[in-house]
Amino acid sequence: MGRSRRTIPEELLLLALDPTTGTTAQPQSLDLGLAGAQLVELALAGRIAPDGDRIAVVAPRPTGDPTLDSALELLRRRGAPVRAVHWIGGPRLGLRQTYLSHLERCGMVHAVAGQMCGVLPTTRYQATDTAISREIRARLDSAIRTGVPPDPRTAALAALAHAVGLGKHLYPGNEGRSSRSRLRDLIRHDPMGGLVAHAVMDVQNGAAAQPRRSPAPAGRPAPAGGRAGQEPARGVPMQPHRGSMARVVAH
Repeated sequence: MGRSRRTIPEELLLLALDPTTGTTAQPQSLDLGLAGAQLVELALAGRIAPDGDRIAVVAPRPTGDPTLDSALELLRRRGAPVRAVHWIGGPRLGLRQTYLSHLERCGMVHAVAGQMCGVLPTTRYQATDTAISREIRARLDSAIRTGVPPDPRTAALAALAHAVGLGKHLYPGNEGRSSRSRLRDLIRHDPMGGLVAHAVMDVQNGAAAQPRRSPAPAGRPAPAGGRAGQEPARGVPMQPHRGSMARVVAH
């Protein structure tokens, strides 16, 4: 897999970076989104494929991207398809920092050292070429504005942006309400992106340990809390905490 194209994890992180503060929006859910974005990227590269609500490795050969290949190897070692919620909800210590450091090495962001409360050392990240972030945002805006079905990469990116709660970061206020709604609806245009986005939301909702219920038989109501008859892409289950912009602490 060549490096001429930015990966979905990279694009999701660039969307989440605030150009003014150098911090990332929705940091806790963003970590889950990055793990999910790796799955989508591996699927687009033909290395994995959905198997119901599970993920199966279909071609274990490396992609050429070290971070993606590490994820692919971990999936291969499982030996059997793994539920998407279990993968996304597993330990992902340092994944956001790994991608921030990668973007810095690629020259897309630069690190700015500082201090929190005048004591704790921190590192913020500023985009070095805002045209890249504008291009990514323009793809989402175009899909929202025109209603034309987006390409799979853009659809998956939109699904993940919605799942991690970036809608209010990208389209704030009452004036952004319709755009947030259309961003949510783009989830239906990519099956893999939809599967992963729902898994991200399930993990946030504490559903990772619960097996997905089968739809209720015709004529019977769905179990309480089940998905049968439920609009799959409505709303972000976990509301972001107020003031959830966070700094990355340098170690």
